Order: sequence, then structure tokens, then C-alpha cells
Amino acid sequence: MTMLPVTPTRSRSLLGRFRLGVADISWQAYLLVLPAVSLIAVLFGGGLILAFAQSVGLLGVIGDGAFSFEAYRLALSSGDFWESLGLSLYIAFTATLLSTLLSLGLALLLQGAGRWASFACQLTLPIPHLVGVAGILLLLSPSGLLSRLLFNLGWISSDQDFPLLVNDAANIGVMIHFLWKEIPFMTLILLAVLRGIRPEYGMQARALGASPWQCFCHVTLPLLRPGILSASLIVFGFIFGSFEVPFLLGSTTPKTLPILVYQAFTNVDLAQRSVAIALGLILSLISLSLIALYLWLGSGQPFRRRTFRRQP
Repeated sequence: MTMLPVTPTRSRSLLGRFRLGVADISWQAYLLVLPAVSLIAVLFGGGLILAFAQSVGLLGVIGDGAFSFEAYRLALSSGDFWESLGLSLYIAFTATLLSTLLSLGLALLLQGAGRWASFACQLTLPIPHLVGVAGILLLLSPSGLLSRLLFNLGWISSDQDFPLLVNDAANIGVMIHFLWKEIPFMTLILLAVLRGIRPEYGMQARALGASPWQCFCHVTLPLLRPGILSASLIVFGFIFGSFEVPFLLGSTTPKTLPILVYQAFTNVDLAQRSVAIALGLILSLISLSLIALYLWLGSGQPFRRRTFRRQP
């Protein structure tokens, strides 16, 4: 008599649910989205194919056209690459985590507010990142507004006494900018999800003896998980691939991975062009892998218990 693992119906794999959903869609629906999907496939897929061909030496300004992974070897063997990758991951994970936690708390506080809360969260959305960077520089640089205010108040004797908040090793200016930009965006999404949750769920949990903290952890938070997952994915993907903010506000060394790609691509040595393209493809692959891992962990699939039944 053997014991075979059985996955319950409610814990059906994501692939199985996807197949069932696809089977319910008629072929006419696929024809409707075919033009848009074809355009995206040609532009995005064609660009990836062209970039890969250049990175392996099949295309390019210099070279004999021989297939080679030399550009990838040079990119991965460089110490600057690993330092830049570590810095990019640190900024992306830290800014996303702080934005998620602060946005969640802010959304809970504004849940009962009127429409003005949603309007206030939209104020920073149309502001370009470069405008935000200029504001951070004018406010937090050693010769900025805050430094001059503290000098006039007598709290510092010169701008040298003001702490370095931009182009610093800890990338504080970069973090401040991303938090200022992304917290309202995530709060707006979580507010919409919160207001769509029926209050009867929480009331029933409280009637059954759950504390406010238990009600939040076992009722509100699971219902918020899709909104948190989607918002944090968007924020993480953008921050990890961001160029202009770390370039203008970040540390001088090491630099983030997008800046390293830019420097290699604009290098006067044309042999670095293939290395830059290889770095860009590696950056894309890392982003897709992290997003896939995050989706897998967010689905709860790794943490589900498997039940067993007896087989005669």
C-alpha cells in the first residue's frame, strides 16, 4: 500500500487554472487581440533578437561576424558588474519594501476618507521624475534650500556641516525621491482595493471574537494581497531599471546597473558596444526572473501543504 501526494481542488496549480481559462475563450477573442500582440511581438521580440545578435558578434560595427559569448564572459567577469547589480537590487528591494509598508499604512488611515484622498494621491503622478530630481537637488543639496534655512537659523556654520543627502554612498536622495513618487501611486491602488472589500467580512470576524490585529492579518491582508502584489511588482520593475534618478542623485561609485550599461554603450572603444548590449540583456533577464520568483512566492504555492490519501 503506497501513499501518493494529492493536491486538493482549491490548490490547483496555476498552470491548470490557466489552461481551463484559455479553454473557455473562443477563437474569435484571439483574433481581436492578434493585431496588438503581433505589433508587440515584432517590435519587442525583434529588438531582443537584434540585440542578442549584436551581443554574440553576429552583427556590429567591428568584428568578423563569428558567433561568440565573449561579451557575456567579459560582462560577468567584471567586478563592476557585481557591485552594480548589488546596488541596483539594494535600491529596488529597499525602496519597494518601504513604499509598500508606508502605502499600506496610509491606505488604512485614509480608508474612510472622502474622494479628496484619492485626488491627493494623484497629485504626484503627472510630475516627471526629472522634475522631482530637480526638486530634490534644490531642497537637499549642500547649497540647497534646507541647508540655507539651517544656516540662517544658526544651526550650522557652513554648508559643509550639512549632511550629504545627494550623490552619497547610501543613496539617500535616491530613496527619498522614489518614496515621494511611489507611495502615492501604491496608496491609490490599495485604497481602491480596500474600498472594494465588503465590511461584513471584518464585522463577522470581530463577532466571532477576533481581535483587530487578527482581523487585519486573516481577513483584510489576504484580500489586499492581489493589489499589493501588482503595485509592488510595478514599482520594483521600474526602480530596478531606472536610469535618470540614480544617475543624477545616486552615488558616484559604485553605480547602478542601468548606468553601467549606458557607460559601456557610450564608451569610445567600440569593442565595448557588444558588452553593453550583453549587460542590457542580462539586466532584462534578471528583472524577468525576479518578477517570476515574486509571482510564484506571492501565489502561496510553495507554502501550501500537500495532503495524502491511501491507494490500495
